[in-house]
Amino acid sequence: MKKLMFLGALIALAGVALAEDAIKVTTVTPDALTWKDNPNIPKGGQFAILLGDSTKAGDVIVQRVKFPPNYQVPPHTHPYAETVTVISGSLGFGEGEKFDNKGELLKPGAFLANPAKHAHYAWTGNEEAIVQVQFIGPGGIDYINPADDPRKKTN
Repeated sequence: MKKLMFLGALIALAGVALAEDAIKVTTVTPDALTWKDNPNIPKGGQFAILLGDSTKAGDVIVQRVKFPPNYQVPPHTHPYAETVTVISGSLGFGEGEKFDNKGELLKPGAFLANPAKHAHYAWTGNEEAIVQVQFIGPGGIDYINPADDPRKKTN
């Protein structure tokens, strides 16, 4: 498992090196973030883009994701390797195709690397959490159980 995580981080770093020329000097302050509902995760989750365009292949994407208290993101995969840093609050992170929120809640400053197409899920405890996610575009999410996909649900 550690080899997979290392490989995912290595791939992400290699992608960043390849996209290095596309990055311009950028400064974003927390009060300048524009939070938007994230239709790709269950209702209540929001995101703010700091850098990049997730629809463009090869773009370096840096985004913050805000999860409300007592929130769950069902098991899913991404077509890309990602790195995640907990900015505030606490976030539980589990691996596999079955949800189980019995793991440790990661505190601010915690970092994880997740390889492409690796099943995982997340949850919060009794407080809101904000994480920073980085990957090479294009973005995407595939739920293990299609019934969990909020994009396929009607309100």
